[in-house]
Amino acid sequence: MKKISYLKFATMAMLTVFIFATVPQVGYAQSKKLEKTLEKKREQQFKQRKKDFSKGGWKISGSAKTIDVALLEYYQKLNSNENNYEIVGEVSACNSINVCKQAALNNAVVEYASRAGSYVKGRITSDMNLDQTSGKGEFDKLYGAYERLVAAEVKGVLQQSFSIEKEKSGGAREYKTFFIIDEAAASQARIRAMENAVKETNLAQEYANKISEFVREGFGE
Repeated sequence: MKKISYLKFATMAMLTVFIFATVPQVGYAQSKKLEKTLEKKREQQFKQRKKDFSKGGWKISGSAKTIDVALLEYYQKLNSNENNYEIVGEVSACNSINVCKQAALNNAVVEYASRAGSYVKGRITSDMNLDQTSGKGEFDKLYGAYERLVAAEVKGVLQQSFSIEKEKSGGAREYKTFFIIDEAAASQARIRAMENAVKETNLAQEYANKISEFVREGFGE
């Protein structure tokens, strides 16, 4: 009986050691497989965007770098932080490079502010289940002030990466600037914007506190 018990114990111990030794190896293999898949997808993304640029007649603007180098550096930086995502400032027609640059920056900022405002408005409407008709003027004032203040604040956290352009008839240019925005830093800009926007309204404090929670949660891509 003792021999049988000992054999059972030894077998179980060996099996346990085997399981604990195997699981990390399986996990490591799966992790490496995922890394390779992600690397492949990123390479495909790079190639596709490069192809789109070439097909669309785009060329690098204001830089001695090739589009290949600019794109590779852009994606390297974009993927270096999980909080990073891209925002593109697009200009359909502009003449001088300086005007193009400023318009692209402004359009990127307006797009981000509009996205932030739409998110907050959607959360207020759906999550707070408020009848906003009675205080419509104050809520409209809040939305307008928030977007305006976000646009002012977020300029400080937009990181310009590279710009591309292509000629249009009549000497005008079509222009795009690619920016990287760190959502962790942008959230602080949004919080400041909402704090100041609330001060411009007569909303009840309970509403203001809840709305501030939505801003802190962020809205992602």
